[in-house]
Amino acid sequence: MLGNITLGQFFPGDSLIHRMDPRAKLVLTIALIVAVFVAKGFLSYAVVFAFILMTAMISQISLKLIIRAIRPILFIVALTFVLNMFFSSGGNVIFQWAFMTITDQGLQMASYMAIRLVLLVMGTQLLTLTTSPIALTDGIESLLRPLSKIGFPAHELAMMMSIALRFIPTLMEEADKIMKAQMARGADFESGNLIQRAKSMVPLLVPLFVSAFRRADELALAMEARCYRGGEHRTRMKVLHFTQIDLGAAICLALLIAVVVLLPM
Repeated sequence: MLGNITLGQFFPGDSLIHRMDPRAKLVLTIALIVAVFVAKGFLSYAVVFAFILMTAMISQISLKLIIRAIRPILFIVALTFVLNMFFSSGGNVIFQWAFMTITDQGLQMASYMAIRLVLLVMGTQLLTLTTSPIALTDGIESLLRPLSKIGFPAHELAMMMSIALRFIPTLMEEADKIMKAQMARGADFESGNLIQRAKSMVPLLVPLFVSAFRRADELALAMEARCYRGGEHRTRMKVLHFTQIDLGAAICLALLIAVVVLLPM
């Protein structure tokens, strides 16, 4: 389970997607999310899915890696599907028992919501897989910099987001080590009912939280020892520049949104 979580991981490469400006990737990822939500039918979702697959091929990211990101949220996808299926009204009744009613429109809406969740995870996963945490921090800070004129802490927010993303794989690796150590001591994380499984997670969560607080304290001390003072008078080794690759990607995504909007239900 923990090995399937790829959020926050970065895979170095020299593809066109890797060489894009992080600001462009952030904006285009938001545009891709908009394309997912404006899609009106299965054909539109198929076009968005094909676009994501094409982007993954260009970035030289394995399809298995993208699918691994979906496995941890399968429960959420299934729960969303069931809730929308039973609680969406309208349309012809397909099944009815007591207070539960399934209609054709409810089934269609449930399918749309489940597909949207999967596409959103796949699309945003490409951002973290092809963008280093440092580049992502610089991109977020650059986009939020105009808000700093009204007192918005753009640099601090970007730094917190990048640190959070950076430590997700580290904490997952730490949790995996703790779980294996507890299983070697006889702990059982898989058998029993839901309450028993929740109780069995206590020996995993307590040392994990202790380790997370210790790492946060060590990071704070290291930043203070290096006289870190936020974004004030900060220079960068690599200056961000928009290139023709970013322009081409923006045109492709604009065409995708146009196609998705124009396609029939």
